[in-house]
Amino acid sequence: MSERRRTPRPTKRYPWQRPAGADATPRPAPGPRRGEPPAASADGAPPEIDERSVVDAAVYRGGRRVGTPDSLAATYRRLREETGAMAWIGLYRPSEAELLSLAEEFDLHKLAIEDALEAHQRPKLERYGETLFVVLRAARYLDAPEEVDFGELHVFVGPDFVITVRHGAAPDLSAVRARMESTPELLALGPEAVLYAILDAAVDGYAPVVAGVQNDIDEIETEVFRGDPEVSRRIYELSREMVEFQRATRPLVGMLHGLMAGFDKYGTDEELQRYLRDVADHVTHTSERVDGFRSALTDILAVNATLVTQQQNAEMRALAEAGFEQNEEVKKISAWAAILFAPTLVGTIYGMNFTHMPELRWVWGYPFAILLMAVVCVSLYIIFKRRDWL
Repeated sequence: MSERRRTPRPTKRYPWQRPAGADATPRPAPGPRRGEPPAASADGAPPEIDERSVVDAAVYRGGRRVGTPDSLAATYRRLREETGAMAWIGLYRPSEAELLSLAEEFDLHKLAIEDALEAHQRPKLERYGETLFVVLRAARYLDAPEEVDFGELHVFVGPDFVITVRHGAAPDLSAVRARMESTPELLALGPEAVLYAILDAAVDGYAPVVAGVQNDIDEIETEVFRGDPEVSRRIYELSREMVEFQRATRPLVGMLHGLMAGFDKYGTDEELQRYLRDVADHVTHTSERVDGFRSALTDILAVNATLVTQQQNAEMRALAEAGFEQNEEVKKISAWAAILFAPTLVGTIYGMNFTHMPELRWVWGYPFAILLMAVVCVSLYIIFKRRDWL
């Protein structure tokens, strides 16, 4: 992008700024135009903007910091005073008033401002006139809970300004700023160089995540073949994180190819072109690794389901065998109980002491009773033996 001096632009109207007279609800006045001081309130005091979300605001010229204003208004003034300068403003979850102030000063498109306010956007790259709007999903690996934490970053890149709006802990833009300030020859290439550094930091931040996920997958494979009952839950949670990781990395491939397609049209520096191609290669590699992780987790989940099914079948088979053995023992016990019940029945009948009982005084009564018990027991034994109960 070539540098230029901006001229005052007509005041834009955003969706949240309704036409006067639409209703009786008071509305905030639009921000000042470029080069105008902030409008005073009804009592004469200047309007107040809570700027606690401003992490750092600096003005650079020739790749070196020439000013560190303490407010957005001071940044605007210093940028106007410095010929050929560039402003780099870093915000963390800014308020609507801050974004409206930036929109009025740098002529940011209303749709981009809405996206920056709402967050939860997919990664994308859009061009509004001379301003690029980039949405990135940064990631970092948390060792303690073994989870992937995702953050959202919005970047506005204009002819002489870069505005970053973070909605998460990652990436660490202070390190990006320090890196750029330590290489003034790169920073002197302008806002596109800052965009490259931010893209490079976001992509480099994926490397520890890839390493952490690879380690998790190796552990999961061990747990699967060890038969850990909690491994299914871990596979499912990691699979969900890989879906989010895919959503963060896959669009970046197309975004960087879109940037590279505009190298000639927008006169991008050759050295910067090489850097951006390197970032594109890293993004492609990371995206392929993430796709491989998701495929591997799908296969591991299938293997785990197979192993669980086999284990359940083995347990059911063992239960069936135990039931069969128990049934065999019951049959044996029942058979012997029936055999022993026959003589007990005969002995019980002849053991009753009645005076007028048949065969009570019969001489062959005792041998007959013994013979009867023996015949019944032998008969039952033969029957049960033929039926494999004994």
